[in-house]
Amino acid sequence: MSSRRIEFVIAEDPPKRLDKAVSRDVPEAATLSRTRLARLIEAGSLQVDGAVVQDAKARVAEGAQITILVEEADESHIGPEDIPLDVIYEDEDLIVVNKPVGMVVHPAPGTPSGTLVNALLHHCGDNLSGVGGVKRPGIVHRIDKETSGLLVVAKSDAAHQGLAAQFEKHTVERYYRAICYGVPDANDPRLRGVKGTSFERGNILKLTTQLARHKHDRQRQAVLFQGGRHAVTRARIVESFGTPGVAALIECWLETGRTHQIRVHMTHAGHGLVGDPTYGGKRKLAAKSLTPAGIAAVQSFPRQALHAAVLGFVHPVSGEEMRFDAPLPQDMTDLIETLRQPAQ
Repeated sequence: MSSRRIEFVIAEDPPKRLDKAVSRDVPEAATLSRTRLARLIEAGSLQVDGAVVQDAKARVAEGAQITILVEEADESHIGPEDIPLDVIYEDEDLIVVNKPVGMVVHPAPGTPSGTLVNALLHHCGDNLSGVGGVKRPGIVHRIDKETSGLLVVAKSDAAHQGLAAQFEKHTVERYYRAICYGVPDANDPRLRGVKGTSFERGNILKLTTQLARHKHDRQRQAVLFQGGRHAVTRARIVESFGTPGVAALIECWLETGRTHQIRVHMTHAGHGLVGDPTYGGKRKLAAKSLTPAGIAAVQSFPRQALHAAVLGFVHPVSGEEMRFDAPLPQDMTDLIETLRQPAQ
């Protein structure tokens, strides 16, 4: 297996630990993440003044000569599959795709093939420079199988590091469109009484809670107010449907990015998403609130009506500000058109 040789000198006033000093001083062009460097040290691929050092906590002095041998990226164990992709943007470092409903992002025991990663391995081919030492796309965020919309995926180690840092700092712009039961309006006294809810100027609903796995169902998330992970969602009404309003098209945006966050938060507020099999459930709608076709369309909608519509971030290599918008998928568009029909 071929390898590349990276050489540099430890600069003045180095951190006490070898791994931190190397991470600070390794040339940016090497595109080695802290995790990758730690693995290389552990594997015996790093030398200090010609001697192999495998202790990440070892001391290193200013002026020490560092040599790292980096093997070329291995082929991924995941197989490429010729699956069509809706590519919104692509360059040598990253790719933005509009994921369709029904596609899982990453292979798992229950879905070993047919995933976005399988499709990307085929689409990108030899253009993957290696993430973590393996030729694979770098998944930095995910959306549920039955949620459609935008995802950015790293094609290089440098992009993977940069994107992961932005998601960790919650600086990535993410807007979702959803269709929920009821109308989450500030004038609703019930909603104002729900713990964790508040309203901001412009009739913007703010949900602030903790989230954690449900005690009795590991596939679900639960709202907590002690323990768990901090989660903040905001939502505003785009359009309401029915007389009186029994459903709404809403725009949601995330201050944090937790599993099922929008779905569980909107359910907590009493406005679960139409079609959500896990949280939303099915609700009986007043016969005269919508047309019979509208009621039937809501009751039969086969998945959570949720779409990742807008994705904005700073390009991790070029520094350019990037923002992408994906239109609603056909099933949500059809549902909205049906809901707009006036009841007789």
